[in-house]
Amino acid sequence: MKTLPTGMQDHLDTGSTTLCWCWKITRNDSTVQGFTDHDVAVVFDNVAYEATSGFTASEVQSQLNLAVDNLAVVGALSSDTLNESDLVAGLYDNASIEIWRVNWASPDQRVLMRKGNLGQVKRGKTAFQAELRGLAQALNQAVGRAYGYSCDADLGDARCTISLADPAFTCDGAVAIGSDNRRFTATGLGAYVDGWFTGGKLTWTSGANAGRAMEVKRHGVSALGVSIELWQSMSEAVAVNDAFTISAGCDKQFATCKAKFDNAINFRGFPYMPGNDAITSSPVQNLSLDGGSRYGHGH
Repeated sequence: MKTLPTGMQDHLDTGSTTLCWCWKITRNDSTVQGFTDHDVAVVFDNVAYEATSGFTASEVQSQLNLAVDNLAVVGALSSDTLNESDLVAGLYDNASIEIWRVNWASPDQRVLMRKGNLGQVKRGKTAFQAELRGLAQALNQAVGRAYGYSCDADLGDARCTISLADPAFTCDGAVAIGSDNRRFTATGLGAYVDGWFTGGKLTWTSGANAGRAMEVKRHGVSALGVSIELWQSMSEAVAVNDAFTISAGCDKQFATCKAKFDNAINFRGFPYMPGNDAITSSPVQNLSLDGGSRYGHGH
């Protein structure tokens, strides 16, 4: 049940309302943005909600149980503060969002309708569509450790203990030849074997993408030089001499932890846990050559 502020119920009872929708987004970089479907800007709580931003919302489906609310937000990539570059850079990934119903003639008369986080974002040439996940979404996230083969620590964190400041695991490089915004040849990485940085993280320190990062899909070494391929294209152009820092990749397997990082003692997985074969096995009888029987295990 929503509690309406003073005067809003009286406004609704008139039958002729001046209501609009307002969306407040707090991005990963703490930037706060406001958008409204009204034809002029609306201001409240020190946030200016920009008009003519192209924002619309689908019907909201809510349930009495703990199921996640279902809502899609659609917007045009026409705002000066809402552009494809920021979407590609991941600044809106899991960003918090508030949806308000506001009397634009008297913004003090407003009620918070939904609060949650942005989920999957689909974008086209001129517009995007974002999934809004309700607060119950947090109940779908795994909490605590999982019993599995792979390590559940992140390379370089307190549980892993590997120091990424070690030159063996982190290196500075620069773009030598750029193929596109995802693939290029690099200088400064000649001391590392093929695949060393595959699965690692590349952070740009200069150029149009300075301060932004992307996971490394492939690190190759050949007679033609050192090649880097990222998982996604950078939002801005990658140019020759753009500098970056790149860290080693870890596939979270015990063999890799032992051989590549010499860190088996801090491996946070369970590499020797019994598998499905051990669980489903059962004794079987085998006849020996002397007519006796031997018992083993089979499936």
